[in-house]
Amino acid sequence: MPAATLHVNGLSSGYGRTVIVEDVSFSVPAGQRMAIIGRNGMGKTTLLSTLMGLTTHHAGTIAVEGAGVEKLSASRRAYAGLGYVPQTRDIFRTLTVEENLVSGLKGRAKTNLDEAYHLFPRLRERRRNLGWQLSGGEQQMLSTARALLGKPSVLLLDEPLEGLAPVICQELMAAFTELAKAGTTTILLVEQNLKTALAFAEEVLVMERGRIVWSGQSEALSSEPHLIDKFMGVAGVH
Repeated sequence: MPAATLHVNGLSSGYGRTVIVEDVSFSVPAGQRMAIIGRNGMGKTTLLSTLMGLTTHHAGTIAVEGAGVEKLSASRRAYAGLGYVPQTRDIFRTLTVEENLVSGLKGRAKTNLDEAYHLFPRLRERRRNLGWQLSGGEQQMLSTARALLGKPSVLLLDEPLEGLAPVICQELMAAFTELAKAGTTTILLVEQNLKTALAFAEEVLVMERGRIVWSGQSEALSSEPHLIDKFMGVAGVH
């Protein structure tokens, strides 16, 4: 499945009657990289969860390559091209690495597991280990690789580097960069490390209290320290 354009218009969502994301609109061209940043608790994770169909939808539309998905279940959105790597990782802890990866193939041949092992060679080394036997970084690699095996046209990454050792962060970002350069996947990255986010993404959204308060090119935000301080405060200095 080739990279797809993601178009979001007037999106409001939350949990039950509580609205957390309010009137959010943006577009990501096919194959582009966008970072979503902001202080903790500003709705970034809820936005990605909403795109994947895991929250209460109140208003607005979500279109993948022009096809509306906002009324679809999470599983149907996955088959429509959305891939999701949650902050919680959500691997199958009692299955082996390889069994976890097979669950992400969506009917593709088992030989395609080599795609995951190419991106993350240490998963090949650990392929017979159970999920609970992996380190936090290895679990993140497994969660990411499983999502990628479904060949998503739009990949949603929710703070994939949180709490991981620097060497693991480097491996993960190298894999994301390789994927991005291939041009086959549109990527939305929620990331607290501002330098990492701006170095990776071409476009940036800044969220405050569930709304987008700034959008533009990464270079433009990098050149405006007062905006970084305004939107991120001490969180922006990483």
